[in-house]
Amino acid sequence: MADRTDRRRFLNATLLGAAGAGAALSREETILGAAVDEGKVDAPARPVYKGDPLPRGRLGKLEISRLIMGGNLVGGFAHSRDLLYVSRLLREYNTDDRIFETLALAERSGINTVQFNTGCYPYIEKYNREHGGKMQAILCVDADFNDPVRVKDQIQEMVGRGVAALYTHGMFTDRCVMNGKLDVVAKYVEMIKAAGVPAGVGSHSLETTIASEKEGWNPDYYVKTFHPDAYWSASPPEARDEWCWYREYSQDHDKYHDNIFCVSPTRTEEVMKAANKPWLAFKVMAAGALTPQVGFQFAYSHGADFIIAGMFDFQVADDVSIAVKALKRSQKRERPWFG
Repeated sequence: MADRTDRRRFLNATLLGAAGAGAALSREETILGAAVDEGKVDAPARPVYKGDPLPRGRLGKLEISRLIMGGNLVGGFAHSRDLLYVSRLLREYNTDDRIFETLALAERSGINTVQFNTGCYPYIEKYNREHGGKMQAILCVDADFNDPVRVKDQIQEMVGRGVAALYTHGMFTDRCVMNGKLDVVAKYVEMIKAAGVPAGVGSHSLETTIASEKEGWNPDYYVKTFHPDAYWSASPPEARDEWCWYREYSQDHDKYHDNIFCVSPTRTEEVMKAANKPWLAFKVMAAGALTPQVGFQFAYSHGADFIIAGMFDFQVADDVSIAVKALKRSQKRERPWFG
């Protein structure tokens, strides 16, 4: 109801604004404005994608769409460089009603899986329970990795609540690799497997993927950042630091300030060619610095098997269309398709 009221208010304001500016309303516009006032009509709903089906792949026994809806926009966890208002803007825009509407649009457009953090998972539970959804969720384990009891409890709780797959949170996993605590990650991968769902390793750093392959953690899949670096705010190659995400932001324009998430896309592509596991790529648009046309095509054609992408309600249909076209153009890529 809140969304309906907001949209009515917007359409009313648009019509009144036109009149106030001296524009003459047509007979149709006058009738429409009156109907909006009476609550008989609403602003047009967002479109549903209706083209060729969005392809799916597999994680173990799960069948998941090659485009997965990311959860950062739902939770308001925005990578916004030096734009301080963006996270609040996300939280203000994505009301509960709009989140459920976006999930419905995604599902009707062919997306059957989301990647959320544990704090946002209740939206999926409520959507499936109260709105007739069948959306699957892949979650990151984000309990403190220094507390194995809490990690195990979270894994068991999430699986008990119906989560389809789990993976180790990128920040905690990377920090373990930074500090030489490789056995910790290996143990948590085994915990997830023992709980009966596909187990993944998440990371920003390629060193984490390399450590996993070398140490034999044997996850069922990887969740790794991947995007081209041809955009203005990207740190230049000579100023990049493998662990930059976990240090203080620099005020030097040419160094890290929440502005690059895959420091070497070429090296990432080469390492992932040897990793015979499904690869879920995220941050494929460099947190909004690239268009989905560029980010999706790059990720699929250079080896990613699935893409995680945050999207607003007004982007869903376009993003699915772009993904379908990019997948068609990427069928003969070098890295075999996994999943």
